[in-house]
Amino acid sequence: MSQPSGAAGMPDALQRRLGVTDAVVIGLGSMIGAGIFAALAPAAHAAGSGLLISLALAAVVAYCNATSSARLAARYPASGGTYVYGRERLGDFWGYLAGWGFVVGKTASCAAMALTVGSYVWPGQEHAVAVAAVVALTAVNYAGVQKSAMLTRVIVVLVLAVLAAVVVASLTSSASTADRLGVGDDATFGGVLQAAGLLFFAFAGYARIATLGEEVRDPQRTIPWGISIALGITLVVYAVVAIAVLTVLGPQGLAEAAAPLSDAVRAAGADWLAPVVRVGAAVAALGSLLALILGVSRTTLAMARDRHLPHGLAAVHPKFKVPHRAELLVGAVVAVLAATADVRGAIGFSSFGVLAYYAIANASAWTLTPEEGRPARFIPALGLAGCLILAFALPASSVIWGAAVLTLGAAAYGIRRIVTARSS
Repeated sequence: MSQPSGAAGMPDALQRRLGVTDAVVIGLGSMIGAGIFAALAPAAHAAGSGLLISLALAAVVAYCNATSSARLAARYPASGGTYVYGRERLGDFWGYLAGWGFVVGKTASCAAMALTVGSYVWPGQEHAVAVAAVVALTAVNYAGVQKSAMLTRVIVVLVLAVLAAVVVASLTSSASTADRLGVGDDATFGGVLQAAGLLFFAFAGYARIATLGEEVRDPQRTIPWGISIALGITLVVYAVVAIAVLTVLGPQGLAEAAAPLSDAVRAAGADWLAPVVRVGAAVAALGSLLALILGVSRTTLAMARDRHLPHGLAAVHPKFKVPHRAELLVGAVVAVLAATADVRGAIGFSSFGVLAYYAIANASAWTLTPEEGRPARFIPALGLAGCLILAFALPASSVIWGAAVLTLGAAAYGIRRIVTARSS
C-alpha cells in the first residue's frame, strides 16, 4: 500500500499534539450537540412511539462504522479519514467519492448547527446569528487545533451538566409516565428506519477523530480508544435523555416540539430551567459546529494534496500549523449556507452524504487482513448494509438531492481524469 498523504516527514505535515482525552472531547463535542438539540424532534415525527427502536438501530450501525473506522484509522493515521482509507483499499475513485460525500454532507451539518445556535440565541434572527457563529469559530480553528480542543472541552462539560438537569427534572416530574415509552400503532417499519437515518446524523461525530489522524499522538492507540470511548458515552447520554423527554412529552408532543428539551422541562413544571436549557442548546450547537468545521477542513486538505481539489488548499500555516486556506474556504461556504438554508432539510441531506461516506469505510475495512487488524467480518458487512438501508430510507427529497450531488461529484472526477489523460 502507498504511504498516506501528509505523512510525518513531509514539509507540509501537521503536528501531533492531541492525546486520547482531546480526541474523546472532540468526538463528544461533535455528537452530543447535534443529536440532542437538532435530531430528536424530526426523528420522533418519523418514528412516533418507535423512537427508541430507531435509536437502537442507529446505534448498531454507528458501532459498526466506528469499529471499521477505528481499525482503518490506526492503519492509516493521516488527515482525511475515509477519503484516505477508500483510496488505499478500494482505489482512487472510491476514496474521492468518500471525501466528496463527507465534505458536502458535513458542510450541510455545519449549516444546520449554525442555524440551531441562531434559533436558540435569537429567534427570528437565526440566520444572522448563524453567520456570526461561523465566522467566530472559523477564527478559533485558524488559531490552532489545541485551542479548538480546549474550547470544546469546556463546551462538553457545560452541555452534559444541562442535560443532567433536564433528565432529573423530567424523570422526577409528576407528569412523567413510563407508559409513553411503549411502541404503539403509530410506529411503522418505514418510519422507524427513516428516524434511524435521521438520528445517524447525531452519531457521526466520531469521524472528527479519524479525520484528525495526522494530529494525534500514538495514533494506533489514541484513535481506536478515542472513538470507542466517545461513542459509548454518547450512546448512554442519548438513551437517557430520549427516555426522559419521552416520559414527559410522549411521542406526539416530542414530534411537535420546536425546542424539545425546553418544552420537556416546562411540562415537568421546571419553567425556571428553560432559559438554562436554551443556553445549553446554543453552547452544544457551537461545540458541534466547532468540531465539524475542524473535520471538514482536514478532509479538504487531504483531497487538495491529491489535487482532487485546488492544490492551494493544501497549504499549512507556518505558525499555527493548520490548513488555513482550507479552513477559510470551508468557513466561507458554511456562512453562505447558514444565511440561506433550512435546518431540517440540512439534516436529511447531511445524513445521506455521511451514510455514503461510512458505507465506503465499511467496504474498506472488509479488505483488511488479520495482520492489519481486520475486525470480525460481520461488523463491516452489517455496517455497509445498514448504511445503504438507512440512506435510502431517508425522506425522498434528501435521497434525491443527496444522490444528485454524489453523481455530480462522480462526473467531476471522470471529467478530470479525461482532461488529465489528454494533456499527458
